[in-house]
Amino acid sequence: MTKKNQNPNDLPLVVDIDESLLKTDLLLESFWAALGRHPVLCLLAVLRLFRNRAALKARLATLAALDLSLMPRSPEVEKLMENAKGDVILASGSDMSLVAKMSELMGLKSAPLGSDVGVNLTGARKAEALVARYGVKGFIYVGDSVKDIPVWQAAAGGYCVGASPRMQRKLAAASVQVEPLGAPARPRDLLAALRPRQWMKNILLFLPLLASHRFDIAGMLLAFWGVTVFSAAASSIYIVNDLMDLEADRKHETKCQRPFAAGRASILSGMGASVLLGAGALGGAALHSWQLAAIMALYMVLSLSYSLGLKRLRWVDIAMLAALYTLRVVAGSVAVGVAMSGWLGAFVFPTFLALGAVKRLIELGRTRSEAALPGRGYARRDRADLRNISITAAVGALVVYTLYTYSAVAGGLYQNLLEIRLAGIPVALWLGRMIMLGWRGKMDYDPIVFALRDPVGLALIGVGGAMLVHAAS
Repeated sequence: MTKKNQNPNDLPLVVDIDESLLKTDLLLESFWAALGRHPVLCLLAVLRLFRNRAALKARLATLAALDLSLMPRSPEVEKLMENAKGDVILASGSDMSLVAKMSELMGLKSAPLGSDVGVNLTGARKAEALVARYGVKGFIYVGDSVKDIPVWQAAAGGYCVGASPRMQRKLAAASVQVEPLGAPARPRDLLAALRPRQWMKNILLFLPLLASHRFDIAGMLLAFWGVTVFSAAASSIYIVNDLMDLEADRKHETKCQRPFAAGRASILSGMGASVLLGAGALGGAALHSWQLAAIMALYMVLSLSYSLGLKRLRWVDIAMLAALYTLRVVAGSVAVGVAMSGWLGAFVFPTFLALGAVKRLIELGRTRSEAALPGRGYARRDRADLRNISITAAVGALVVYTLYTYSAVAGGLYQNLLEIRLAGIPVALWLGRMIMLGWRGKMDYDPIVFALRDPVGLALIGVGGAMLVHAAS
């Protein structure tokens, strides 16, 4: 039945959930949460049920066990719902179990509509269900995508959340007139998800070049090529890591502001960017050599393994962090064609192990809860053990450095061996300072990035570097 002569403000307000009420998509949220909790079952569900979208949504919702209270909401849509004079209902293509929970969470009285195992409630099917309940032009609809066009055509009016210029053109082509609500996604938020400031870590690829006393332009360019492809690979994995950690990040004091956790960047755009960056990194490495491509592939596999579960294993995760940093140094030696000294590998691994322990110390120092960190296996009771690991690893690195100064390799590279032994003092002071600041929580969440910005630490490193250069000459 068609509603006539009725004030549009009194009509039921029908609200979509995905990218409308919520600034995220529950199907994609379910996929990533299920992948983190039950990776094998999740992938099997996708393979078996890919063509049955409604059944896939139901299965992933069961595996994911999402906490809907943590999901970022659109303040504009919430305000619209609060000011509505008629009934407010949720009608979404998400699985009915999630739609019902969201409706209850919002305190709505009218029965919601959602997908079940037999029906994927999107597009024309959603329009038919709403017309059956309210009649043609008997409701106002709040949506966000091209799939909602049939619903808007059956509605008396509506709102399009975050309409991009492209979306506005599609609406105009379909002769659909709706009010825009909220701002479209900003490219800079997706760029922030790539964590460009973390690219500074990849200057580690220059370390083999400097350790072998090569300062030629060709070597520098090759190292820069390695830095570029490693930065692309790292950003690809950062996105995957953030998507795997959505719930944990939303519970975190500061990580809740990350683009995907806060809903400022869409999960789908992140997945696309991750694939492109990963493929570009592998392709770029292959253009250099198959050896660099192999190291890049190993780095990405280890990083994905870390994201899929190893980061939740106490002690294993800091060893993995150290291995991934060490692999950057190995990649640098391959990129510039310099044989990596065993002494260098034996020094950098315990150094990064110490810094990995410091990273966890920082996080534990900033939490007041005695419970385990969200998405990690550490709690405040582990602080002393982490400090002891960092100290032991730092001492191990310094012992390796001292032994190196008595080696034939050092004798062939340096004229003044006493001076390179003394250069270990500023290195020891730097490591001690990093551990102390980490223990006191006076550093930001990544010690490598902090080290590249810390004036005192940089001065210590500069003094040690100057002593090495002078000893070589």
